[in-house]
Amino acid sequence: MSRRALRRLRGEQRGQEGPGLGELGLDPGPERAREGGPPPAPGKGPRGPPRAGVSNRFELIPAEESEDEPAAGEERAGTRLSEQDTAGGSQEGSRDRSKEGAVTPSETDGDGQREGQEAEQPDRTLATSNKPRKKKKKRKTKKNSAGETVEDNDLEDIDSLLERIEDPRLAPQSQGGITADSRPLLYVEHRNLNPENELKRYFGARAVLGDQRPRQRQRQYVRSMWLTAPKNTWPRYSKTGITMQLLDTRRGVQHFTFEHHREYQQVQFKFLDAVESMDPNNIVLLLQMNPYHVDSLLQLSDVCRMQEDQEMARDLIERALYSLECAFHPVFSLTSGTCRLDYRRPENRAFFLALFKHLMFLEKRGCPRTALEFCKLILSLDPENDPLCVLLLIDFLSLRAREYSFLTRLFQEWESHRNLSQLPNFAFSVPLAYFFLSQQEERPELERGQARERAARLIQLALIMFPSVLMPLLDHCSVQPDARVASHPFFGLNAQISQSPALNQLTSLYVGRTHALWKDPAVMAWLEPHVHEVLRMVDAQDALVQEAEHKRKIRYQSAPRSIYRHIILSEMKEATAALPLEVTSQPVMGFDPLPPLDSIVSYTRPERTSHPSNESTLSLFFRSLLPNFNLQGDIRHDGDDEAGAAQDLNQGVNRLMAAMRDMLANIQFQEPPRDDNPEGDGDWD
Repeated sequence: MSRRALRRLRGEQRGQEGPGLGELGLDPGPERAREGGPPPAPGKGPRGPPRAGVSNRFELIPAEESEDEPAAGEERAGTRLSEQDTAGGSQEGSRDRSKEGAVTPSETDGDGQREGQEAEQPDRTLATSNKPRKKKKKRKTKKNSAGETVEDNDLEDIDSLLERIEDPRLAPQSQGGITADSRPLLYVEHRNLNPENELKRYFGARAVLGDQRPRQRQRQYVRSMWLTAPKNTWPRYSKTGITMQLLDTRRGVQHFTFEHHREYQQVQFKFLDAVESMDPNNIVLLLQMNPYHVDSLLQLSDVCRMQEDQEMARDLIERALYSLECAFHPVFSLTSGTCRLDYRRPENRAFFLALFKHLMFLEKRGCPRTALEFCKLILSLDPENDPLCVLLLIDFLSLRAREYSFLTRLFQEWESHRNLSQLPNFAFSVPLAYFFLSQQEERPELERGQARERAARLIQLALIMFPSVLMPLLDHCSVQPDARVASHPFFGLNAQISQSPALNQLTSLYVGRTHALWKDPAVMAWLEPHVHEVLRMVDAQDALVQEAEHKRKIRYQSAPRSIYRHIILSEMKEATAALPLEVTSQPVMGFDPLPPLDSIVSYTRPERTSHPSNESTLSLFFRSLLPNFNLQGDIRHDGDDEAGAAQDLNQGVNRLMAAMRDMLANIQFQEPPRDDNPEGDGDWD
């Protein structure tokens, strides 16, 4: 192709996109070429190599890739033209090129010089505009080039893929109706730790937030937390003296522990003194000086709950969680399920107890899904020992939150090494979960049939293994059994009397907690035929029935200390009444109920120097009135003589008189109310 044809081709492209250089008064040559006029003189027009727009492979290189090389500036011009022809001609790009049209001859000269063709020297004034033109090209190619559009589409595709991965509704289902989730069983989601998210799903954001949105703009800056949301009414947070340390990492599991600094230990000693005084006001005074002392918050929360102040009790627990979360180690993760805390260390117990009490408040508040997430969090902190026995609670929360797939998955994965079927709550709750799965119409018929078969098999095994559950469960549900069931000795009163006290505690706890889930008429209609089938097996003296009776006699001889701790924290009256005497006879503190016998103590409380044996009855009486009173004064370490004894006696009498004066001075008699206006304010009429 000749240079004239090349110039005509470029002139036509400029003419289609915007005004040419002739209209701007810069170079009329391309305009004459577009209008079909004679070409410019050979020595006065730009010269370029004979090239074709399609055969030149360098024109296919995007402008952004060749932008870093100064020698590739001329190829960028041809590339931009070819891209704009493909895109249909951008008006904004045409206006920029019309203003910068004087650069085109220099680019053409550059092409000719590089390819070895005869060319004249370009105009220096026009060549100086190459550098700013590169910046222009950079901006326009980001907006209009096809390569940038592809990158944006790729980003959108990545976002859509991430949303699909996080969407639980798109997770694949297995044959048993259980979500085939690749995440760990005890994986915790941050969004499920916020009860407001669950309440918004139930009632809507407008009903939950109300008029809180305008006030949030004026809220002071606070740290964003996962466990709780800080409130404006809380005291300003400062470092309390609690830190978290990483002990070691074994097999991908990280073991942490909380630590108390010296100043926090002093506050802890004052708290123990306040607890021994049996006066809640002393704890209140301690919290006024140390508003984020965790054990004081836990103990005072129990006091408020006993006084029916549920809102204040819940607020104190949330403040304790906030204080502990501020002390987290940077690598401590709530969601991974691989971080461990040892309950045997007293510093770690406050976190377990605060989480447990918080989830109990959430369950009473009507947020079972959030409570289930906190229950998974507690279990992930020590799944082997389970110091608070949350396995006795997790099935109830799963059923209330309608997380049936999670409950069945937990049962299948842990049954082999934890024997979950030997706990009454799992023995009855898992078949109930399978029954609810079989009632979901959106599931395939094959999955529903399999869930129905598993529910029938497991509920029969549960009734054979724990026959003492049926009659109390029907009694709580206000259901009258038929004559055959009521008169049969297998489910009668003898089944409850013959079981061990430990098994009685487990069955009482389950019935008192989950009886409301069995009140559904559909559930009772499903349960009835299986009860008759079990009675048929009992009458036939099935080997399975005799094996279950043998297991009940051997097992459940005594309950571990963690189950007693769980019953105390749950406060289920049916289970609390079945606690043994050795548990109920000892004092139980809300900040540390039934501490482990093999505790790992890092620091001890100093002994208080007191000599009550040397004090008289009168001295003990005044000490009960005035704790700072001391009749005998300081104990003398050397031998006492008669003069010293007389002096001590005089000092003791003086102290007694001073104490009496202080006591009488503090006594205030209430004066009768005076009537400042005996005549009254006048008649009403």
